[in-house]
Amino acid sequence: MPLLRSKVLVLNSSYEPLTVCDAQKAVLLLFCGKAVPVTHNPERVIRTVSTSFPMPSIVRLTVFVRVPYKRIMLNRKNILLRDAYQCQYCGRTDLPLTIDHVVPRSRGGDYSWENLITACRRCNTKKGDKTPREADMQPLKQPIRPNSLMFMQQVTATVSDDWKPYLYMS
Repeated sequence: MPLLRSKVLVLNSSYEPLTVCDAQKAVLLLFCGKAVPVTHNPERVIRTVSTSFPMPSIVRLTVFVRVPYKRIMLNRKNILLRDAYQCQYCGRTDLPLTIDHVVPRSRGGDYSWENLITACRRCNTKKGDKTPREADMQPLKQPIRPNSLMFMQQVTATVSDDWKPYLYMS
């Protein structure tokens, strides 16, 4: 598995979870002295010409980073992540996805977490410039503003158990 696909939990120096990054970024943090490894992935190693290193699973920053309120940016990637890469009308995950305004902009709908959802092209075209009620297409779940813990918990379903004590501590 390439370094870009391996995920690493990044903790603040106080062991508070900050983010999830790819292994390449985590290795850079380690080699630059900005982080120390907390746990390693026992089956994976990173090889150089002359030596090998265990693949980190969790790293801790050496200097405390003061983080203001963790607000999730409203962008396409985060909408797809919030909706688990699933069309919110038909539930399919195997088709290319678009972003749909639940209440169309031409009808006063805004660009907000509560009005944007993922939809496959077929459903987005079918709904068109109608409200969900007019199109008889209700979303599978109401769109909400996510928080950082929601995103980290989505990732924990696919990672090892060594992350869970840090993510569910508070």
